[in-house]
Amino acid sequence: MGRRTGARAGGDGLEARAIAAVRRALLRWYARTARDLPWRRAPDPYRVWVSETMLQQTQVERVCDAFGRFLDSFPTVAALAAAEESAVLRAWEGLGYYRRARQLHAAARVVVAEHGGRLPEDDGALRRLPGIGRYTAGAIRSIALGQPAPIVEANSRRVLARLAGHRAEVGGAADEPLWQVAARLVPPQGAGAFNQALMDLGATVCTPRAPRCTRCPLLGHCRAHAGGLTGSIPRLPRPRAAEVREETALVIRHAEHVLVEQRRPGEWWEGLWDFPRLPASGLAGLRPGRPHEIGRIVYTVTHHRITLRVVVRRAARRTRLAPPRAWVSVADLAGLALSSPGRRIARMLADDGTEPPPRRRSRYVPAPGTTSSSAREKKRA
Repeated sequence: MGRRTGARAGGDGLEARAIAAVRRALLRWYARTARDLPWRRAPDPYRVWVSETMLQQTQVERVCDAFGRFLDSFPTVAALAAAEESAVLRAWEGLGYYRRARQLHAAARVVVAEHGGRLPEDDGALRRLPGIGRYTAGAIRSIALGQPAPIVEANSRRVLARLAGHRAEVGGAADEPLWQVAARLVPPQGAGAFNQALMDLGATVCTPRAPRCTRCPLLGHCRAHAGGLTGSIPRLPRPRAAEVREETALVIRHAEHVLVEQRRPGEWWEGLWDFPRLPASGLAGLRPGRPHEIGRIVYTVTHHRITLRVVVRRAARRTRLAPPRAWVSVADLAGLALSSPGRRIARMLADDGTEPPPRRRSRYVPAPGTTSSSAREKKRA
């Protein structure tokens, strides 16, 4: 990080003068190039919290599409706390990793019950809320509250590792040296802009492959660039190989209704609605006819790459079902909180030409002989 002078340097080699220069250069760059993202236009604690939760392991473009829709449905912490979990999961659709939505919902209820509907401002209280860890707490404190809190996430991790020439493996507990670098760099004033600048720099210039070093405002301070190490820093853990699977989804149809079931605790997409997978038990009384394949879906979930064959079988009658199964009209699938493959199957059914397109708003149709409350999603522990 340049030549040593009389200024004190930390274990990462950062000197006080270099730290000041990095802050100035990065903030000037950010003032010219900051991305116009919807959650940045009014960065109150709730909006920052929602956006940062959505951004975990999800592309910015997807979050831009979902953020406004989610805030329209739940404009305040109190509105989110008062909502039913099924409504929160439906609004979260398309973002994946639904555990984040459940934790956000649970945390909102804690904020209302224990903090008067306002997010706490200290690190310890924030991190005691479900789903809020070190990074999210730092983002809320710096961006919304102006506190000099450091952050380390995928984009800023890459910038910090290259800036400090950090050659060790990163990720999880191994990020601690980078947290120390971030803590030394974050300024006492303007911490929110500085942290967002770090993330923007990692997203647009200091990219994983082919970084645009000549456009980087920190080029003169970057140890990885000086040592020709940008291609090997940061050193990430070896990715886990995906397991390949083939499955069959069964769409049982009676007139305009189809059979759906709620995913059980411990299953992928817990609490969301989906179509049964073969082999499926308890369907003999429906006397379904011969299967007819309508298409195939390929998707990836938790280190698994799945090819899903979708078959339709006509039921001779619509019998009474017990939770977690229910009959739902094809049109009403639009209002149901479906798994990702379930939503794609629903679109296939809507495009089949035998039913009208799904309505924008619809209600949940419980199984005959049950109440809607008996079929609600169970909250993840």
